[in-house]
Amino acid sequence: MKRLDKIKAYTLWLILSLALGFIGGVCGAAFSKSVELVTNIRNEHSFLIYLLPLGGLVSVTIYKLLQINGANTLSVFNASKNNTPLPHGLSVAIFGGGVLSHLFGASVGREGAALQIGGGVASVLSHLFRLDDKSRRVMLLCGMAALFSALFGTPLAAAVFVIEIIMTRLCFTSIIPIFISSLTAFKVAAILGTHAERFNIGDIPYFSLPIILKTAIIIIACVIVCLVWCKGLHLAEHIAKKLLKNDFLRIAVGGIIIIVLTLLISSNDYNGGGVDVIAHVFDGSVKYEAFALKLLFTIICVSAGYKGGEIVPTLFIGATLGGALALILNLPIGFGAAIGIAVLFSASTKCPIATILLCCEMFGFGSILFTTITAIISVILSHFYKGIYNNSNHIITYTLNKFKKDSR
Repeated sequence: MKRLDKIKAYTLWLILSLALGFIGGVCGAAFSKSVELVTNIRNEHSFLIYLLPLGGLVSVTIYKLLQINGANTLSVFNASKNNTPLPHGLSVAIFGGGVLSHLFGASVGREGAALQIGGGVASVLSHLFRLDDKSRRVMLLCGMAALFSALFGTPLAAAVFVIEIIMTRLCFTSIIPIFISSLTAFKVAAILGTHAERFNIGDIPYFSLPIILKTAIIIIACVIVCLVWCKGLHLAEHIAKKLLKNDFLRIAVGGIIIIVLTLLISSNDYNGGGVDVIAHVFDGSVKYEAFALKLLFTIICVSAGYKGGEIVPTLFIGATLGGALALILNLPIGFGAAIGIAVLFSASTKCPIATILLCCEMFGFGSILFTTITAIISVILSHFYKGIYNNSNHIITYTLNKFKKDSR
């Protein structure tokens, strides 16, 4: 009887994972196209940055009306771990909030919003089909992987990222449904015209002692900056909520600060996600101060309450820092940028395997050797501080702890 129940459960998971993959692909393409559209509008009409506080107030109002207070990416992760409920209006709220953030120039990404949209869609679907707790959690994992894959065009990294970031036994038993959702969403989004993020590294230097030493310098510098990035996000959000308890006031003040900073530096490179700036780095153009300014802009926006995500800004910081250090150390700029991305993503998310796959999908599988070494070293060096999702555990420590437990 138990065996028959398992077969029924897996059959249901597979059917729903396909459905979530299709829905995720459509939603991901819609969100991607919307963000692309409003970003183009903002670039053509620079005065929109002055309306950032107003956009923030509208975003907060949407969340208040839908009674979604405090829901974020971490809420979706907790829901998949602990089976805590998600508000049904989350997908609509984060979709609207994310588009508004990009329209008016908040320094936020897309993938964090995608994880919330995916989790929200999966939660609604689970409610409609009256799924049991275990099946509901599996669907949340599938939904997150589907939207991440659709939006960024990295189906392998998306599936593994969800498994690594949650890291429960359920994740490993539901690997097939997660991959099905991720791959299906990627294909559907591609058919609907969503472009995968791909970058050309250029020449990869032959490994020698000088190259290894220079690469080590980039890795260590990026791990230190990642510490500032992760600590800054958590500390600034805590301080902002303590000083400005009113959500409307906090987001308005944050918007005003961003307007002032944008005027001071006379550049809109740090408004929005910044994928175009990442692409320029691989084309050989980078400003030495870019990583620090993006870090500052994003910390202010996230702590103020602007909706979006931290992953694209993480890649921005990694690419610009790695590229700048490569110029100083006389290394190919594309190689340095790739190292920077691998370090920042691995150290900030604590997901080394997802990092390796993400780099392979973005840069080509010719990068697998140096990105594998970089990702593993980075997550080990960053073990003493928590990541952007307030996590410190990763698959290496998880495996070692499990091995010690089994060997007793």
